[in-house]
Formats: sequence, structure tokens, C-alpha cells
Amino acid sequence: MSNQECVKDLEPKMVWDIFSRLADAPRPSKKEEKVKAVIKKIADDAGFELKEDRVGNYVVSVPGTSGFENAPTTVIQGHIDMVCEKNNDTVHDFDNDPIKLRIGESAKGRAYVDAEGTTLGADNGIGVAMGLAAALDPQVAHGPLELLMTIDEEAGMTGAQNVDPGFITGKCMLNLDSEEDDALYVGCAGGCDVTLDWDFPTSSMAGETVCKLTVKGLRGGHSGINIHENRGNAGKLLARTILEAGIEGLRLVDGKCGSLRNAIPREAWAVLAGPSDIIARLGEAAKKIQTLAIEAHNELQCQVTVTEGEGDEAISAKDTNTIVSTFLALPSGVQAVVPEIAGEILSSNNAATLDVKKANGNCHVNICCLARSSDRDSLYNTVHQIRSVGILAGAKLFHGNEYPGWKPDMQSHALEICKKLYSSVFGVEPRIAAMHAGLECGVINTSVGGGMDMISFGPTIHGAHSPGERVYIDSVEKIWRYFVVVLSELAKS
Repeated sequence: MSNQECVKDLEPKMVWDIFSRLADAPRPSKKEEKVKAVIKKIADDAGFELKEDRVGNYVVSVPGTSGFENAPTTVIQGHIDMVCEKNNDTVHDFDNDPIKLRIGESAKGRAYVDAEGTTLGADNGIGVAMGLAAALDPQVAHGPLELLMTIDEEAGMTGAQNVDPGFITGKCMLNLDSEEDDALYVGCAGGCDVTLDWDFPTSSMAGETVCKLTVKGLRGGHSGINIHENRGNAGKLLARTILEAGIEGLRLVDGKCGSLRNAIPREAWAVLAGPSDIIARLGEAAKKIQTLAIEAHNELQCQVTVTEGEGDEAISAKDTNTIVSTFLALPSGVQAVVPEIAGEILSSNNAATLDVKKANGNCHVNICCLARSSDRDSLYNTVHQIRSVGILAGAKLFHGNEYPGWKPDMQSHALEICKKLYSSVFGVEPRIAAMHAGLECGVINTSVGGGMDMISFGPTIHGAHSPGERVYIDSVEKIWRYFVVVLSELAKS
């Protein structure tokens, strides 16, 4: 079944049709050319002006509808790339294959759309689809619109960081990248990447027993949205298993943990060489750690297994201990909370990936982290904590790709309108919140020189940044209804 056929009966029809077309187009971060071609065709067919900036962001200019041609311009913003995660047993080429949509139902009978074994890309494809649908639907009243569609949000927000002053003219911006339909977001955390690098010599493993230790089946998730939920970190569980086994002379042959800085790692594996009883001893440790993951982290599907492995060269036992101990020592999860706001996260870190590459008698190992905070001093404190662990471990250190947070403006005109309309449409007050995940609002405001009035909302998405990602059908319809009313009111005001 095609993606268009899968969603043809869902409402609002235009939103789901556009979303299915985006799902057909591969769109990993930094490789958005195919989805950009889809968007360009939609804009060209409608006769809208489309501009592209020097880094590849798009802005589509849409005239106001009858009676609102001279209203203030509203910017509708979303990102066109997606996190590309899949289950180990799923065969999928994110550079070339379409996402395969399907409709499911939760245990509570709530219908959703997800994908077959991969991330869905509702983050932020559903927001982009809503913006395009609003521009195309003749029933939607609005003032002039600028559909700002940024690239590379998931791998560093480089698109948002390079929006030039003058690329957009509107001063009111609706970001459609939030994932809880009962909330209006008015702020978010900033972030910084930190990388630890080592180069180790390798030597022959002649006479040693080789095995592969694997951790899989964890929930993973978004390292901002889900970081406070005590979800298991596959790299941490892998390191704990190795240390629990207490095997002298254990050597690292190969390994990998996670794939993206902004996703809590769901899977990790290491090929290890050591004495003849390595498989039995690691197997006993694996049973303990698997039980711990299930009980302590609610990782009901977690599997920690040991099988035979293969390889030809390994790093030393001392260097192996350095890597294992460093990953375990790195801060992971919530680091501080906002004392004045119950449940509000101030800063966190995701010990996200470990990668091993061997060539010509040398082994290059790196560990990547993403630190977040809504306060710059707290962000730097977490970054320096990570760097200190790296210094003690003799790593080369790199940090960068820092992006600013978005400071809440409780006097915002957009907030006043959106809050009033939410209560009017749904009969309940919305939550007014700041998000620990990174939205592009603060980055774009900085890039264009400030002065933007911004707010973020969107339909409910669960499991973003993991193959469990799903967007709820009734929530898309709910937020579409609200979005249409907001556009009309902004045009009037």
C-alpha cells in the first residue's frame, strides 16, 4: 500500500496528503535535496514565490486571502529534516527509501500513524505539512504568510543558525514543532555538543577468546523531551556489564553505541577479547544488568546477550578500561532543575554515541554528548564536567555547535492571542510551558537580529527520535482546527 493510500481517509485530508508526500521523500539531516524537490513542486504548482538562502533553507511567500492582503505577515516555521533511526532487524536505506506509513491503535483504543520499523518523521514533517496545507486550502483565512522551512535541525540547527536578516520579513512566528497538544510553548533550552577522541594502537589477539556483547530493545527517545524519565542508556548498560564481569585482560576489538547526539541510545554492542571463560562470565553479568534495566529503568524489552565474536586486532586492556570507565563516568540525564518551577528541567546531558574505527594498526574511538540548558552558566557547567572527565581519561576534547535557548516572554502579543483562542476553541486553559528540547525559535530570533514574537504548538507525538515514534490522528485534527483559528485571528489583529 502506498503512503497516500494509507492516509487517504484521515482528516484533515490535505495535511495528511502532504505528509504522505514528505514521507515518500528521504530527508536525513544534511541530505534534504529530495524532500526539497517535493516542496518546490508544491509551491510552484500553487504559483507561490519560493526563495532559497545560502545554506539551503526555503521560504515560501503566500499572499493574504481576500480582505487580509495587507495584514501583518505571519511566519510559519518548521524543519524539513528528520531523525533517522531504525530497529536492527529493519532493512531500510534512509538516503533512498521512503518511510513506510501505517495506522495503528494504542492499548486505550486511540488511533495513530507510525512507520514500519523506523522513525516516522512526524517530527517535524507534520508541522511542515500543516503550514503548506494552510497556504493551499482555500477555506483557510489568513494574512500574508512566510513558510520558513529550515534544514539540518536535528544535526545541529545549522539551518536556523544561518537564516540571514531579511530572508523573512514577518515579526510574528508560529513554530509547529511542539509535541503535546495541550500546551503552548514560550521557551526552550539551548545546547552544546561535546566530543571526546582517542587514538590507540592495536595488537594481535592470537590465542584469545572473542565474543560479542549486545544491549538492545531499549525505549530510547528524545534526549530533551524524555531525558527526565530515567530511560535506560544502552552505552551505560554495556559498560556496566563489562565492569560487572570483572575480567582481567579484557580487550576491545570493536563497538558502537547509538547513532545521534539527540537520541537516547537504544542499542549498543562491543566485540571483546579475553581469557577462555570470557563468554560465561560476561553472560552472568549480562543477566544481572538485564534484570536491573527492567526493574530500575522500566525497560521491559531490554536484552543483554553474549555470543561468539570475531576480529583480528584489539586495543590494550588498559585502554579498554579507559573507554569503558569514561562512558560510565560521563554525566547522563537531568543535571539540575529550576527550583522555582516544579518539574522544570534546567540542565541535562545525553551520553549519546560511541564509535570505533580501526585502520593500519590504529584504533580511533570517540564518544559524543549533547548538553542542554535553559541557562548559559548551567550549560557551561555541564560542558566543563564532561570535559573534566575527558581530561582525566586523556582524551582530545572538542566542543561547539552551541545554540542559544529561547527566553520566555510572558507579555507576548502572540501568546495573549493564542492563549485566549485555545480556551475559546477547547473550553480549557492551555499549559504555558518551556521545553527542555531545543526548538529553533531562539536561534532564528538571534540570526535575524531579534524582535520576533514567537510561540510554538503542535499535535501530540510520542517516541520522537526512536522507531516507536507515532503521531495521534485525533490530535492532528485538533491542532489543525486550532491553527486555522489562530491564523484568522492574527490576520484580523
